[in-house]
Amino acid sequence: MKYELVIGLEVHLQTRTKSKMFCGCEANYFGKEPNIYTCPVCLGLPGALPVPNKKAIEKCIILALSLNCKINRKIKFDRKNYFYPDLVKGYQISQLDRPIGYDGFIELFYSGKKVSIERVHQEEDTGKSIKKNGRFLLDYNKSGIPLIEIVTKPDFHTADDVTEFAKILRLTAQYLGISNANMEKGQMRFEPNISLRRKGDTKLPNYKVEIKNISSISVLEKVIKSEYQRQSVLLDKGELPQQETRGLMNMSGATKSQRKKETSNDYRYFPEPDIPEIHLSEKLVNKLNKDSLDTPCNRYKKFTNKLCIRKDIARTLTENKTLGDFILTVNPGSISMNEYATYLVNHQSLVSKYSPEEIRKIIIASKKTTDITNDQLRSAVHVAIQNSESAVVDFKSGKKVALNFILGSVMKVLKVKADINKVKAEIIRQLS
Repeated sequence: MKYELVIGLEVHLQTRTKSKMFCGCEANYFGKEPNIYTCPVCLGLPGALPVPNKKAIEKCIILALSLNCKINRKIKFDRKNYFYPDLVKGYQISQLDRPIGYDGFIELFYSGKKVSIERVHQEEDTGKSIKKNGRFLLDYNKSGIPLIEIVTKPDFHTADDVTEFAKILRLTAQYLGISNANMEKGQMRFEPNISLRRKGDTKLPNYKVEIKNISSISVLEKVIKSEYQRQSVLLDKGELPQQETRGLMNMSGATKSQRKKETSNDYRYFPEPDIPEIHLSEKLVNKLNKDSLDTPCNRYKKFTNKLCIRKDIARTLTENKTLGDFILTVNPGSISMNEYATYLVNHQSLVSKYSPEEIRKIIIASKKTTDITNDQLRSAVHVAIQNSESAVVDFKSGKKVALNFILGSVMKVLKVKADINKVKAEIIRQLS
């Protein structure tokens, strides 16, 4: 391919709290009757004053720390002004020049690539617009829900790295109890900024295309591939793709133009006059830092580096927190931790039934074999071969995998656990 992707990612993550960001309205809005969780604050009525949600801010700090961000000790909120029906106040309370976290990074633990985090800031969500039977309906239950925005630098050059980052960030939010990150409920949304440049070029492209509100990692991948095709066709013609905001047409990843891309000046930011500057104490940040340590990245490194577990098994243990929690309680004794972990991943149902020590005994018992005579072995192999005509033909035609089928047939005839290598040798001898 003659072009290279240059992608920066914005991620919106709804915080798991009981109440909204600046008022006491119920935050568990999904699936509820429209417009029942509203008040003068989240409806922007005259004279209503916002009060920041302390728990939401603390969770934003924890996420920023888990992404290795520096923390601004003095933060403030700003008004981001724009006019759209689902933004009932005509502005969104967000953060501009003093976000909670900045200058961080995350290491993709499968590829090893380091992605720079530009900022992590706290804001509020908007309402929801619904088109139904030719009518434009508005539900403000979601208006004011705590929302964390994570902005990366344009460090991505492949769709695989973007999707890996998205998966790790989702796991991190779930591990730390920051968000359920349920994408079907809109609790995690992606907005990639996608550009192309010629291979070998190191300068950033002089345009970028933002795709709005993607709530699926698989669709995110499709969008990136679709935009690569669309933009590369334009560049091949000598045309520069327009700097614009686009939206999804359908789940195939195809997009359509929505509007010219805004700059920060278009939003006419100014400090939120109703919320004073907030000071984050060193004591608070240090306390929350301890809560930010149990991340998927740290787990994966512990599994692979300290416990010497195979990478593919460590990946499963990292993605399945229940299994990962279990393996951290294990004393494998005479068994290697890698062997224990591999057996556990292949027999996950054991976790709910047995203790770590009981599973260790099961693994040891599974390794024991029963001594059988040569006559018993020869007889069992002979019977198995007679019952496996198709597999024998496949094996003799060069399909080595057919040996495993015959091996299973021998074990059924023997009805005891025998030395596998010894059984395989006898099968090959008789077939030769």
